Amino acid sequence: MRMIDIIEKKRDGLELTKEEIYFAINGYTKGEIPDYQMSALAMAIYFQDMTTEERVHLTKAMVESGDQVDLSAIDGVKVDKHSTGGVGDTTTLVLAPLVASVGVPIAKMSGRGLGHTGGTVDKLESIQGFQVEIDSKEFIELVNKNKIAVVGQSGNLTPADKKLYALRDVTATVDSIPLIASSIMSKKIASGADAIVLDVKTGSGAFMKELEDAKELAHAMVQIGNGAGRKTVAVISDMNQPLGFAVGNALEVKEAIDTLKGEGPEDLYELCLTLGSRMVYLGKQAESIEQAREKLEEAIRSGKAIEKFKTFVAAQGGDPSVVEYPSKLPTASYTFEVKAKEDGVVSQIIADEIGIAASLLGAGRLTKESKIDLAVGLVLNKKIGDSVQKGESLVTIHSNREDVSEVVEKIENAYTISDQKVEKHPLIYEVIDD
Repeated sequence: MRMIDIIEKKRDGLELTKEEIYFAINGYTKGEIPDYQMSALAMAIYFQDMTTEERVHLTKAMVESGDQVDLSAIDGVKVDKHSTGGVGDTTTLVLAPLVASVGVPIAKMSGRGLGHTGGTVDKLESIQGFQVEIDSKEFIELVNKNKIAVVGQSGNLTPADKKLYALRDVTATVDSIPLIASSIMSKKIASGADAIVLDVKTGSGAFMKELEDAKELAHAMVQIGNGAGRKTVAVISDMNQPLGFAVGNALEVKEAIDTLKGEGPEDLYELCLTLGSRMVYLGKQAESIEQAREKLEEAIRSGKAIEKFKTFVAAQGGDPSVVEYPSKLPTASYTFEVKAKEDGVVSQIIADEIGIAASLLGAGRLTKESKIDLAVGLVLNKKIGDSVQKGESLVTIHSNREDVSEVVEKIENAYTISDQKVEKHPLIYEVIDD
């Protein structure tokens, strides 16, 4: 078998066999196939697309290129959740303890964030003493005992994806549905879950800005997941403005605690119930989506959800008293208000600009070596559709430095205030289970 023949075949729009796809991925991972040939194949895929069967084989080849997590020692159906990213996306912090509180085992491997804020692991480390570096034996024991544990990603998961992603980044082949979908799903499948719920974002703060593109990606990932033997569901949700109010690590932990108590932002609460009810249903802890939702609502009302959060934090060395005393979380030295310059209704918030403003404060990483400031960030006081009067606060800035002029400018550019009534975007566009 020769790589040049595989490139020619895909260039001409023909379907690659499983053997051809595995040959290309294995050879590239081992360094036997050079970058220029793999980039040629990636470009051929970009223009010619792939069938569902090809996408499944590509994903499985990337899964099998490295370690795979074995969660078989954990009792029950293990359900994972993945978000395609956004601004103020606090869902994992809420969903993990909420879904675990009704009996679904959550064995979550999360990364550190490059972007507007830290990843889930960084956010949890806002809690004093919290440990994400635990060995696999303790990880499994904690999930069996408490139904929940969250650890940092480790080991040699999907090395083929890491190599291919770096290549795509410099060859203008990132924006390819089969390559994006197989990249995301290879990591999820290698992480060992039995079922996967995907939160696919669309809008100004999402990777997929257009709804039709988000739908195409969601269908592709669901088909790959199901084709690889993992029951997979995708929820397409709005990211035309930040989710919830908080953007920043410790600030998002506090917001997650509020939401688990039933006191959080309405959009975050609703999205978590939509995603969580699918997780509970796939985890076989409810006979219908409706019953699953009722269980989650009751867990919040009764206090089971917030108690599970405290158990989870304490089991991993953290201080559970942050639930009663959120002031124990890292706190910024200064707060500043960004005030409205006119009366009206908030008609637009460019989510990406809000994310950049938070990163300018130090809430996120620009490189892997960057140090995150866990205390800083933004709290939105007005969202799309809200009335506002001149001089009212749009956003509260939490900063550890006095000069925030650049951050203020970003926020002011992100907000549009109109004198007309505003139509809000739906929070949930579609649920796809193919």
